[in-house]
Amino acid sequence: MTTHGVQDRQARKLLRSIDALLMSDSLRIKGPHPIARGARLRFQLRRWHWLIIAVLMLTVLAACVPGSREYMLRRVSWLIVTDQPSVESADIIVVAIDADGAGTLQAADLIHRGVSNRVAVFDDPPSAVDREFLRRGLPYEDRAAVSTRQLQSLGIQNVIQIPRSTSGSEQEGAILPGWCESQGYHSVVLVTSSDHSRRLSRILRRSFHDRQTKITVKSSPYSEFEPDSWWRTRGGLRDGIVEFEKLILDVIRHPFS
Repeated sequence: MTTHGVQDRQARKLLRSIDALLMSDSLRIKGPHPIARGARLRFQLRRWHWLIIAVLMLTVLAACVPGSREYMLRRVSWLIVTDQPSVESADIIVVAIDADGAGTLQAADLIHRGVSNRVAVFDDPPSAVDREFLRRGLPYEDRAAVSTRQLQSLGIQNVIQIPRSTSGSEQEGAILPGWCESQGYHSVVLVTSSDHSRRLSRILRRSFHDRQTKITVKSSPYSEFEPDSWWRTRGGLRDGIVEFEKLILDVIRHPFS
């Protein structure tokens, strides 16, 4: 076997290990006893040290092994992207803050399949620029209004807006659990863009921990981010690198979620 063949096999094994670490539920700390928890904490911190080392090794391999570079870049994208199993029914479908038209289309598809009969979108508070347009008397339509109009044009009349004050996925995770409980929703499907799906799944898993509401995160097939070719366009390369950096930061900040 050639040197490149051996390195390619090593790269594939390394990627499978990283993927298993990101998906593993064993990274959560369990056990009430403080000694047991401390031992698990030390063990799991060592596992995350190995994850960081593995990512660095993967970067070196991607640069040095031309034959395996495309395979590794494709696998890296699937560390960013996740799509949880489909559900037959849910109390409501929620379009994520940054899902835009891709989320709207997927929500409409799910409604027409009978998964739910209502959709929620997040309010889009006006920015300083938006307020200046309003002050000058110009028409202004925020993203929530656009999404609502698009959903209604696609035949969905039961559209609800979730109030919020600022933007960002972290705030999305803070708002959604309490809002679902206040509305009496016990099952939710959240539709997001593919490149945000893994990190948003981690955020919501933390937010809904010990809650009564079950949430399922679905990646929209209409997303512009292409997992099998993201590195071939400037926009895809930018989105992939930025989201991978955010995912690694989230893993470092919350290694056990």
